[in-house]
Order: sequence, then C-alpha cells, then structure tokens
Amino acid sequence: MKTFYLKSLGCKQNQLEGQIIQNELINFGYKPVENIEDADIYILNSCTVTSSGDSTANYLLNQAKRKNPEIKTVLTGCIAQTYKQHSLFNFSSVDLVLGNSEKMNIVKYIDKSDFFVEDIFAVKNFENKFLQNPSTTRVSIKIQDGCNNRCSYCIIPYARGNSRSNSLENILKQIDIVSASGIKEIVLTGIHIGQWGQDINKTFLNLLEALENSQIHRYRLGSLYINELGDDIISYLKNSKKFCPHFHLSLQSLSDKTLKAMNRNYTVKEALEVIEKLHKSFDMPYLGSDIIVGFPDESDEDFLETYENLKLAKLSSIHCFPYSRRENTPAYNMKNQIQDKIKKERVEKIMNLSKQLHCDFLNNNKNRNEEILIQKKSPKTGLYSAVTRNYIKVHFKSDDNNLRHTLKNVYLGDFELE
Repeated sequence: MKTFYLKSLGCKQNQLEGQIIQNELINFGYKPVENIEDADIYILNSCTVTSSGDSTANYLLNQAKRKNPEIKTVLTGCIAQTYKQHSLFNFSSVDLVLGNSEKMNIVKYIDKSDFFVEDIFAVKNFENKFLQNPSTTRVSIKIQDGCNNRCSYCIIPYARGNSRSNSLENILKQIDIVSASGIKEIVLTGIHIGQWGQDINKTFLNLLEALENSQIHRYRLGSLYINELGDDIISYLKNSKKFCPHFHLSLQSLSDKTLKAMNRNYTVKEALEVIEKLHKSFDMPYLGSDIIVGFPDESDEDFLETYENLKLAKLSSIHCFPYSRRENTPAYNMKNQIQDKIKKERVEKIMNLSKQLHCDFLNNNKNRNEEILIQKKSPKTGLYSAVTRNYIKVHFKSDDNNLRHTLKNVYLGDFELE
C-alpha cells in the first residue's frame, strides 16, 4: 500500500479541497501518514496570494526531499496553476505538477511525472466534489470557484478562472448529508461567494432563501465584497433564524485613492455606509476585514486615512497584509513601490488597532446571553471549545464527554472570551 503526506496552504477553500483530495486518495487505496519520512508521496496544495506563499512552498518541497530523498513530490494548488507566471519559483524539487482542475481528479495523475495544467479559463463548469464524513464540528460547503473581478494586485483569477457556481440542488444535497450526520453549522466557502448564481441564472438571495428552509441549524458566510451587501441582502439576513451575524468584509483599503488604484469599484463613503447598516441591523455583529497596506504609491496620508476610517468603522478584527508583488498583474509594474520596512511598520500599526478593537468587542459582549456551538474537548486541558453565533470563542470545563455538536444558551459573563 502506497503512503502519502499532504499539506494544504492558504484559504479555507484550499484547506477544504485538500481534505477532499486526501479522501480521494484513501478511497483509491492509499494511506495517509503523519511523518514525511514514512511517505512515498508528498503532496503540497499551494497558495500564491503572496510571495511568502511561494517561498513557503519552495522551502517545504525542498525539505521533503531532504528528509526523504526517495519521496515523490506533487505540487498542486494555485502556484501549480500559475506556474508559467512564477519565474523565480524553483521546480527542480517537484516531480508532478497538477493544476487546480486536475487536483480534484488526483487519482488519474498520481502515478505520472509531468506538468498537467489545463487553461483555467477554459473550465466553464463547477466540479461538484465535497467532503464525505467530515470530522470537524463546523463544515465548509464549497458553493463557488473563481472570480470575475480583476483587482490590479490579484493573481487569483489566473489561478482559479472565472466564477463558476455550484448548483442549488448540489448545495442543498450536501447540507442534508452533513445535517443528517449531526452537524449543526456550515460555512459557505468559495473564492468570491458574492458572485454565486451569476452563471446559472440565480441570485445570491435565492441561495439564502433556500438555506432558511434547509435542515441546517446555523450558517456563516465567507468573505464578501462591500458592494455585494445591498439592502435586500442585509434585510433578509437580519430576519433570518439561521444566519450567524458574522461578516468578513473584503475591504483591502479605506482610502479612495488606493481603492481606485486597486480597481475595487467602491468608495470609502459607500463602504462606511454599509458597515454602519450592519451595526444597526444586527445585535453585536462580528465584523472582520482584510486590509492591504503598502500598495504602490500609498503615501503616509493615504495610510493614515485608512487607519482612521478603520477606527471609525469599529470593526471586530482586522487581517492586515503587506502588499505583495505578483508577476503579470497590473500593480506589479506600478510606480512608487513601497519599501518593506514601511510596509512592516504599517502592518504592525493596523494589527495593534485590531487587538484593541477586538478587546472592545469582547468587553461589549460580556453581559450577554448567547447560543454556543460546542466543539472539541482538549485532552490536555479538559476544556471544551465553543463558538457563539457572532464568532466569539468560549472555553469551559465539563465532566460530560458527550457535549460535542450540541447547542447551548449561556451567559458570556461566566466565561473567558477570545
């Protein structure tokens, strides 16, 4: 029996796809192992959003060969899909390269050694493969792949292709399967979930309406663009009995000059108006966001504008990244590239703000009653982990070993929150 070691980098969708790949190989008769030294095959499901992702992939592939010189290395994911655009990537330690379409049929290629990477823009249909028998308490459901936007910094459309939607029937079937297994919560996952339905004559609201009538107890949404949260969507979610008031907003900047250079197609005023509506429409919603700092020609004044607007928005947390140059994107050749030292300083300032905002959010929630979904129990500490609808993590001790997958109403003042 052949053995394999698989590692996935990057976004939730890539993590989910890695789990699907692993299941495909197990069903094919391969055995997963916990140590590279024991594996016949090393599979790296890569991410190329930033240059650090490329560096990490190169390191891991080289490390696998050092630890086990006889191992077969397989590179898949977004670096593999865009391999022609990575002039600095070292493919010498890679035996097999599979694009994002090919990796979902990995058993077809696993015995080969070559490059198998289809033109991702030629892929027109969504490939419906989902995770059978998930081991987690909260399950990701992949509803969509690809992106029709062309942000000036982003290589992802070239790695994922144009937006392709899973059918409503497939999504509901998957939800029925996981609900029947005792799963109480799902997360709708995709590269750009707000574009779901555009290619199959449906709207995102159609999907939300269907979820309300499904068997699942609660659901969360993946990242959304600010201009995809119209009044109709906000109003529907506000009245939903199943939606968890947890938004991850793909903001990237709150400076009009920078947003225009990024080709983001909305203004700071529009973004702040939507955020204000979310605050007013939901009781203590969790509002997270992504922010890129150090974009070409981002002056100190531009950065300060973003910083002050983030404070004004009163978000719950911020994921901040330094701008990373990606070959063959418009921003790669833009003038006035920002020094790494300045990027690092700006990231640190935003992350300090995020810590303060998250602390404020937790303090404002302490005297509230909330429904928690109880997750796994730590064998080391004996503590259960749980999560509220508005994405606050709770830990508590119990002698009952059968609480996993259960919902419970609690007073948050009795717990340590994070």
